[in-house]
Amino acid sequence: MIPRSNTSLKKTFKRLSSESAREMIDFKGAVSVLLVIYLVFSVASRTKYPKVPIWAIMMFSAFITVTTGLIPPDEIEKHVDLNVIFFLIGMFSIVSVAESSGLLNFVSMWFITKFKSRRAVLIASSLLFGLMAAITVNDSVALIGPSIVYLISKSTGVSIELMILLLMFSLTIGSVMTPLGNPQNMLIATSSGMNAPFIEFIKYLAIPTIFNLVVTPLVLMKFFKVEDQKVSLVFIPQETIKNKRDAYLGAAGLIATIVLVVGNDVMAILGKPHIEARGFIPMIISAGLYIAVSDPRKVLKGVDWGSILFFIGMFITMDGIWEGGILERVFYFIIPNKFGEVASALPILVSSLALSQVLSNVPFVKLFLIYMKSLGYTGDNIVEWILLAMASTIAGNLTILGAASNVIVLEALESKYDSTVSFWDFLKYGFLITLINTIVYVIFIYAVAFV
Repeated sequence: MIPRSNTSLKKTFKRLSSESAREMIDFKGAVSVLLVIYLVFSVASRTKYPKVPIWAIMMFSAFITVTTGLIPPDEIEKHVDLNVIFFLIGMFSIVSVAESSGLLNFVSMWFITKFKSRRAVLIASSLLFGLMAAITVNDSVALIGPSIVYLISKSTGVSIELMILLLMFSLTIGSVMTPLGNPQNMLIATSSGMNAPFIEFIKYLAIPTIFNLVVTPLVLMKFFKVEDQKVSLVFIPQETIKNKRDAYLGAAGLIATIVLVVGNDVMAILGKPHIEARGFIPMIISAGLYIAVSDPRKVLKGVDWGSILFFIGMFITMDGIWEGGILERVFYFIIPNKFGEVASALPILVSSLALSQVLSNVPFVKLFLIYMKSLGYTGDNIVEWILLAMASTIAGNLTILGAASNVIVLEALESKYDSTVSFWDFLKYGFLITLINTIVYVIFIYAVAFV
């Protein structure tokens, strides 16, 4: 046998290595495609199998991601964004205090009973749910919203379907306005590199959000042919506040969170020392509340741990899918390189509105953030990040599957009130609402950007 030369051996080894690498890439790509198909099929079929929670679906996809080697077990901690996880735990804890004490119900009923006609009550309801979602995470308000709209429906004679649609639409619209409104906004605020995300969100999105919250109930009234009539809603404070001390603590926690987040952004703008990991602010505040509330265990039980598990699983799964390289090719087809402020609008809007229906908005944003940063988008590209936050969130008004808050409301509606809203009915009304919302936002965003 004639021995091979060193050069020949090196060439053979290089060829085998490249083949092995190619096989590994193909394997990862195949697994990532199967993961996407699994997620789409599982989420789409949840209406038929409501007993399977969405967090269980996402955690199983994380299991597949790790066991197939897309993400090695030793690297899991590198892929879970603790900034977002602690933000959610903190906000859910504070909202748990506010909700269990009766504070949120008190504020809701006190506000709505100030209005004396159907049109005014519907507009007030839209503003109420939207503004609450902006400061307490829309998924939290989705938990208490159905009981409030059911009471409004009975008191005003407005159909429960209209009120539920209004609740879902207004939660989505209102959460656009701040990084506190929903998890995808928080992802953008903490990962985009924006210097003062809370202030930038308010600057670009507050006014169009208020406008959309007023227009949406008027459009629904036209759809449902609701006549404006006088109504009389009775408010009894004693029936809403369950624990005064906890109500004060919940209010203090929410106010402190907003003040500190805004103050932190101001310090960042001034170049002063500030907290880079903004998601830890609500966690710090909630840590101070636990010892003061009347029943800390009850507060902890009120935290939506399913959502926490969803996000842990989502971080692992989405990074694994990204490793497969398949979605990167899809994103490249939509936006092949970094565009300017105006040219970026269409691809960001199209990808956000379309792919949020497939992946749901939070997983989509997680992946699209990675891609946009790889193209060279930085914290200075404020308009592009604001467009992504707006479009990925407002995509929740296009279909029921576009936002987790829709699913939460639907589950409460079916389990407590034996009623539902079909996928196609939601789409019928949601298409026009989404179109109007998007046009309003885009016009205002660019008006602010170029004035």
